[in-house]
Amino acid sequence: MKKKKILKGNSNFEYIVANGGYFVDKTMLVKEFLENADHVLLMPRPRRFGKTLNLSMIEHFFDVNKKESKALFSEYKISAEKEFCEANQNIYPVINITLKSARGENWESCFGSLKKKVTELYRRHKYLLKSDNLENYEQQYVEKIILEKGTQSDYKFSLFNLSQYLNKHFGRKAIILLDEYDTPIITGFTKNYYDEIISFMQVFMGEAFKDNNYMRKGLITGIMRIARESIFSELNNLGVYTVTNFRFSDMFGFTEKETKDALEYFELGKNFRDVQRWYNGYKFGNIDRIYNPWSIVSYLSRYEEGLKPYWINTGADPLIKERILETDIDRTYDTLQKLISGDTIEKELHEDFVFADFKTDRELLWTLLTFSGYLTQAGHIEEETYRLKIPNFEISRVFKNIIIKWLNADIKVHKELLSKTLQHLTNNRIPEFEKGFKKIMGDTPKNRGRLFSYFDAKGEPENVYQAYVLGMLAIIGDDYIIRSNRESGEGRYDILLIPHDKKKYGIVMEIKQLKKEGGQPEKKMAGKINSALSAAMEQIENNKYYKELLDH
Repeated sequence: MKKKKILKGNSNFEYIVANGGYFVDKTMLVKEFLENADHVLLMPRPRRFGKTLNLSMIEHFFDVNKKESKALFSEYKISAEKEFCEANQNIYPVINITLKSARGENWESCFGSLKKKVTELYRRHKYLLKSDNLENYEQQYVEKIILEKGTQSDYKFSLFNLSQYLNKHFGRKAIILLDEYDTPIITGFTKNYYDEIISFMQVFMGEAFKDNNYMRKGLITGIMRIARESIFSELNNLGVYTVTNFRFSDMFGFTEKETKDALEYFELGKNFRDVQRWYNGYKFGNIDRIYNPWSIVSYLSRYEEGLKPYWINTGADPLIKERILETDIDRTYDTLQKLISGDTIEKELHEDFVFADFKTDRELLWTLLTFSGYLTQAGHIEEETYRLKIPNFEISRVFKNIIIKWLNADIKVHKELLSKTLQHLTNNRIPEFEKGFKKIMGDTPKNRGRLFSYFDAKGEPENVYQAYVLGMLAIIGDDYIIRSNRESGEGRYDILLIPHDKKKYGIVMEIKQLKKEGGQPEKKMAGKINSALSAAMEQIENNKYYKELLDH
């Protein structure tokens, strides 16, 4: 049997299977979707987690126009469901539209993109122009959309109208699949045409999915559930299945077994532990180990290049990038440091996301980060409160880069100086490190006031330096596990650096602060410094802070 290959970047189910592509079997989603009690389902997931491919799979299974598709499913799980396949395969007309690229710098540009998407959809159903079951005015409407000559109102009702025409032509209700519905909405928020896009989508989606007698079933994907006046508020039978829900939790992203199977198939099983560290860590519903599918597929297709931040390199979500970098450093810095150190944070997740509140409620940042795939749940505490963490090494790099940008922009520490100074530290060149560290501290007597005064005001003078040093250490995060304030031996260390390469030095840091009194002689101050350093070393030795380092 010919070995399957990785066909990266293609989300067409038929193309992948027909061309010998490796496909992780998610075909039972077809049955679970149709048999679900909800008339319309919303399944938000992070970008590039298989949403478009899953909708293509569903389309090819049900679409009455794809009679030849039965062979595509013959080696997958759904083919064992004989009665279900007999009753439903290639039975329904299907509407499948993605709004993934429906965006623009202004509303006119965005609407132009939406028109093109709808036109492409109608052209796939151009046979309706010759349907004996449609009235002349209905065929004229179809022609108008195909020729891109419709009014804005025409396009608002285009999904509903198409479901009606398909029902009249085939005598069966249509399945409606809408992919990445929130892309134009999120872009509208960042580009200041939010009201216009919401006004359009309320009709475009509302007419298609609310009380539509021509629809057999509806499925919507995106990143989050957006609430306002709202697109979803009037849908009577909407089932929402986010990353916190149990149902459908294994249908997007790869489970650990699926990941192991793929690695073994391509003879890369020996690299599983490294792959696990880089791309594992998501918890969706009751599934603890979900892997980033885009990164796994990218690695399989270019394994000789090694492990890389493939998902991150596809481009950050514009809203994420804008909102994090604009967030007040005083409010967020220590929380991000806690996450980078491998700890969890407790935050509320609001599944109904209101953009109007986003400008004033900074806590919504954590909801956005979680549903976008930059954080994941580590445990459910109560109601909407969850423990959150960074899912894996790939994502930790994002937060480390944010810290570095903050240090550079807000505290005027340059990356080159940081990098050189930290190389001295990790190579055990302590005098050179001391010199560089003093230079860094001396370069920022005024600018670090924003960060330092925040901690000083809390009465935690040593924490300011710990937070500052942790921020600096982010630059070497690729080579070290960086932890802080954890129990080791018989106490809690301030900072611990655990090298991934066992040949490199491990480092324990204990931070002390001394206050220089006015007019105090340098000699006396030097004595106090030496005493503090001795006390710190004694504390490390007596409390065995190095135990975690040796055990790793």
